[in-house]
Amino acid sequence: MPPASPPRKFLIAVDPQTPPAGLERAVLAIGNFDGAHLGHRAVIGRTKRLAAELGAPSAVLTFEPHPADFFAGKPVVFRLTPKAVKARALEEFGLDGAIILTFDAHLAALSAEEFVSKVLVERLDVAAIVIGWDFHFGKGRSGSPAFLREAGVRYGFRVDIIDKVEAAETAQTEAISSTAIRRALEAGDVEGAARLLGRDYAIVGTVIPGQKLGRTLGVPTANIALEPSNRLAHGIYAVEVFVDGVRFGGVASFGTRPTVDDGAPLLETFLFDFDGDLYGRAIEVAFVRRIRGEQKFDSLDALVAEMGRDKEKARAILAERAASA
Repeated sequence: MPPASPPRKFLIAVDPQTPPAGLERAVLAIGNFDGAHLGHRAVIGRTKRLAAELGAPSAVLTFEPHPADFFAGKPVVFRLTPKAVKARALEEFGLDGAIILTFDAHLAALSAEEFVSKVLVERLDVAAIVIGWDFHFGKGRSGSPAFLREAGVRYGFRVDIIDKVEAAETAQTEAISSTAIRRALEAGDVEGAARLLGRDYAIVGTVIPGQKLGRTLGVPTANIALEPSNRLAHGIYAVEVFVDGVRFGGVASFGTRPTVDDGAPLLETFLFDFDGDLYGRAIEVAFVRRIRGEQKFDSLDALVAEMGRDKEKARAILAERAASA
């Protein structure tokens, strides 16, 4: 029996000035890929097929920070996949790697023609490019898919353009986009967001100390401060929590705690069947279903009683999910 081939290594190159080793003459999918959603999968699937046809490596070309954050001078985009987890999400697509360019004043000032000639041709020496139907680039977003296709003819690289991908499972058909997913999350529709993402919406964060009120109420929580630009609807959610790769069911509250202090938004997660200290550790929280909106109760006793009902509802939701898997 021939020896097993070594596992494929996912290559990450940040601001390369020449084609990265292992990604020479690559087929690149270009975009922000926030969310790595089903629409992105169509672009990346085409990228992998074209790379196989050309005998070339496949990769994405993406940007950090998000261009909108750069122009605003602060985080303003409701990120579906923060940069800390974007590479992992892209690797799961089966690509050979990712090229990450720092979006700064220099890159923002490049015209569409300069981006093609200086970045795609001189620095990266691309074999082919795959983009979505709405991709624009260059100073003032002057570069269009049609412009890129024409530039490819001039410079000798192929350009494939993906048509609008539609969500066939939704009652009202709409394009699969990061905007549509954000809209669903802003409404607390994490199940609708999951249908467009192709997986649960999840956040990764470091557990921070809180007021320890949950512990005194018999519901100790792992607290995470999300980015101010996160616009997930406040409320109570059934969740799955991953700690060092181990899955736990749980119930999470995201909001301002109106019964207690009405403070800054905080994600507070109670893990079922977990006993341990999570302070300072990174955990992943995947949102399964919204149980209810955030409420202000007349007393802590009323809050505790409702929290007990929330826990039972979350357990039932997760049990139903496990049974249907």
